[in-house]
Amino acid sequence: MTYTTLNAAAYLHHIELQSSNPARLAQFYGDAMQMQVRKVGDVFICQGPQRRLIVSQGEDKKLALGAFACRDADSLDALRTRAAREGLTPQHVVSHLMDTAFAVTDPDGNMIHFGLAKADPAGLTGIRGPTQHLTLATHDPEAIEAFYCGKLGFATSDRVRKPSGEVATIFTRSNHEHHTLACFRSDRVGVDHHSYEAGDWNAIRDWCDHLATQDIQLMWGPGRHGPGNNLFIFIVDPDGNWIEISAELEIIHDRPVKEWPHAERTLNLWGKAILRS
Repeated sequence: MTYTTLNAAAYLHHIELQSSNPARLAQFYGDAMQMQVRKVGDVFICQGPQRRLIVSQGEDKKLALGAFACRDADSLDALRTRAAREGLTPQHVVSHLMDTAFAVTDPDGNMIHFGLAKADPAGLTGIRGPTQHLTLATHDPEAIEAFYCGKLGFATSDRVRKPSGEVATIFTRSNHEHHTLACFRSDRVGVDHHSYEAGDWNAIRDWCDHLATQDIQLMWGPGRHGPGNNLFIFIVDPDGNWIEISAELEIIHDRPVKEWPHAERTLNLWGKAILRS
């Protein structure tokens, strides 16, 4: 399937996770991901240099929302106009971290915000690792692709197919990075993982050294993905959410969609893979 893209020039700005113990989860991100943590009303806001996460009271491992920031007001207006034209009924929302934001809901019921980024607090320090992508678990990857690419103007980068031809994974982008939103076919619906972009191999090393000081073990990696060609490590937070720290993700300006086989070497060129389906 080919979709008409908008070139929305948006990037993943933050996500909000629910937790039965939001204070504990927020502190974990503060320590593990070098973020400042502050309580604002009923939520905890975690912020580091170019990385942000909100934690709210609720069900463990449940995505409250994903939020994309557009590069400028014209891009945001064009995206809102397209969403309305596609029948998505964009709703104005008040966001802790973005201005002029609107919300839509994807086929799985995930709340997605688009807006203009508010300035981060001054003085944030830490290892490089901007918020980079969100990956969903879904029963229907094709429906997710049709929503984000067909209705919101994202572009498909790669698809992974089983021998039967069934789609297992789809990688989509809202800028020149290989993927800012992806999805795995799964027996559940929600978030598979979210990722931070370290930039290069040395920064991956620095993150591993930092995590060791926090007594946080890697649950997967180091490795290299086939789609995106990025280096990666994974850790898991106290609620069971997967966190990826990635580096050297492919930059795409214009190329056809690549098709990959559903196999371990697609997900990890270097070794063992965690196959979702």
